This record gives sequence, C-alpha cells and structure tokens, in this order.
Amino acid sequence: MRVALLQMTSSDDPVENSATLREMLRAAKGAGAEIALTPEVTNCVSMDRAHQHRVLAPQEDDQLLHMVQSESQALGLWVLLGSLAVKSDPPEQRFANRSLMISPEGAVTATYDKMHMFDVQVSEAETYRESSGYAPGDRAVTTQALGATFGLTICYDLRFAYLYRALAQAGAQILTVPAAFSPGTGPAHWQPLLQARAIETGCFVLAPAQCGTHPAQSGKSRQTYGHSMVIAPWGEVLLDAGTDPGVHCVDLDLAKVEDARRKVPALTHDRTFKGPDA
Repeated sequence: MRVALLQMTSSDDPVENSATLREMLRAAKGAGAEIALTPEVTNCVSMDRAHQHRVLAPQEDDQLLHMVQSESQALGLWVLLGSLAVKSDPPEQRFANRSLMISPEGAVTATYDKMHMFDVQVSEAETYRESSGYAPGDRAVTTQALGATFGLTICYDLRFAYLYRALAQAGAQILTVPAAFSPGTGPAHWQPLLQARAIETGCFVLAPAQCGTHPAQSGKSRQTYGHSMVIAPWGEVLLDAGTDPGVHCVDLDLAKVEDARRKVPALTHDRTFKGPDA
C-alpha cells in the first residue's frame, strides 16, 4: 500500500485551503499513492471563534469536503481528511473536530469526532481551551480501506494510550493521528508518543501534520510543529517530513503488523487487577 501524507500550512480561509489541497491530492495520485491523508483542521486553522462561525459549515454543506469527494472520484483515490472543523447539529453550539474517510467513489465511509480536548497551558504565551469551541466525541471508530483496518484518532488523542489499544484489539492495523501539534510540546513529545503507540499495538502509525505559521485574516495567527511521520509496527521512523509543506509517499507492508505482533503479542496479555487504593 502506498500512502501519501500531506503536510500543510492551512490558513483561516477554507476556500484558499481547498485550492491548495486539490493540487496536493493530484500530486499524491501522480506519485502513485493509493490513499492520501491530510492534517487536523485541514479546512481552517483559526484561533478566532467568531471568524470560525462565519466561515465554517455543517458537514453536509462543507465545500472543501465536496471538492475532496469530487477529486477522490476523479482520481480513484482514497482520502482521509484528517479532520475538518464543522458546525455541529443543534442544540450543540460548539464545532466538531471530525475525521472523515472518503472512498474512490467519493463516498464518506466513516467519521470520527475527536474525543480528547486540548485544554492546556503550555507556557505563559501558549494556552489552549479546545473544549470552549469544540464538543468532544464519544465513540471510537475503525474502518476498512484498501484491504486494511484503520483506527481513527486526532492529535491530542495521542496521549491516551487506552484508545489506541482498544482500536488495535478491535482489529486496527493502521492508526491515523492527523495533527496540528503545538511547537511547545512537539520537540519533546511528538515522536516518542507516536513510536510508543506503534510499539504498544504493533500497528503502523500515520501522522500527517500542520506546519509553520498559519496565515490569519482574523485574530491571532497560530504556529504548528510539522514533522508528519510514519512509524512502523516495530517502532522505526519511516518518514519525518520536517517543517515545510509537501506531499510525502511511503510504502507499507502489512505483513510487518503480523510479524511485530507474533514477536511481542502484548495485545493478548491484558490482566485484570485490583487497586491502587485511594
């Protein structure tokens, strides 16, 4: 399976981002990719909630999604939209941070809403309250594509190992971690956490990322860490995309999943236990 990770510097303008993504999808197909994966909040990177309310839409009306469905069909390409920021169904007023798998027929075959909200203070200058603008999901999701089982996650989910174990035990061979990772935490945490999730589960981990300084028409501009990665089931780094936008292809051999799990069958070694007492 040839996968393409699209590393992007999305702005807060969904129309602009759609045009950029269209060209990247075509480049991925030209490089022989069978599936292309995009980062978190592909359609709009914004710190301004009022601006988001002006430019975002419900899933069924999202124009970038419609473009991807059309391009997927035209190119015969699977696409994982790492996530879109979309308006939720009423009465929920917050947005959804939603990952969508698109088939070569242009159909949405699976969706996953990010469960773990990035509510942190990395430093005096870098504070996030994702839950103020986004409603958390409550359902883990696996889906089929290209003869493999994918487990869908998003960014901050990466810190919650139990989710990845559950996905792997439900049959996932490939775990996706689209991200807009903080430059404050990325240098210390991004690669080790991705490798840990791969090693713990014996899965491939595909992590397409946002990078650089994101142009903003409204509000504060955001920076993200980049370094889209592909990690093998034994923990090897197969791709580190650095800090610039681009299309990066990697060939996966799913036999390596079976091999890693045969050598260390940790997914079958769960134990029930007592305590610790409070």
